[in-house]
Amino acid sequence: MITDLVQIKRLGSLKLEENKRLRVHMKSHPVADRRLRRIGEEVENAIDCTQCANCCRTATARLRDREIDTLAKYIGTSRRDFLRNYCEQTEDEGLILKRTEQGCIFLENNLCSVYEVRPMTCEDFPHLVRGPGSLVSRMWVMPERATYCPIAYNTLEAFKEASGFSSNK
Repeated sequence: MITDLVQIKRLGSLKLEENKRLRVHMKSHPVADRRLRRIGEEVENAIDCTQCANCCRTATARLRDREIDTLAKYIGTSRRDFLRNYCEQTEDEGLILKRTEQGCIFLENNLCSVYEVRPMTCEDFPHLVRGPGSLVSRMWVMPERATYCPIAYNTLEAFKEASGFSSNK
């Protein structure tokens, strides 16, 4: 299992097109969602996210409306102040948590300061085991995530083996 972030970035970038082909392969060569989910769980359980936290440094965290009040209450501020001080509206993703030079505004060292009430998108990340829709439908974003997330990278590598994918195509 590869967890070194420099290697993940290098190998994930080298395999970006290959991982995009894996998405297509998985649509036409079905593997039971349950089996893929089990593979993802095994990789997730083998990697300690608090040793990495690269998702919090790299990815954005989308917010659902009902999460705003929960987060505001948790940190002891009003909804209006939370929206002004901790959120930003983006054209592509909608409402997201603000970011600093280190990443998510709530990232402290490698830990989330609002972990108990973190947004669903953070809780489900990298969306290989949990998330809306089938796993194959969520594969659209995985090649990019495999360039910065050890769980995504290692899971895609395991999916290749489980689905009979050949990188030589």
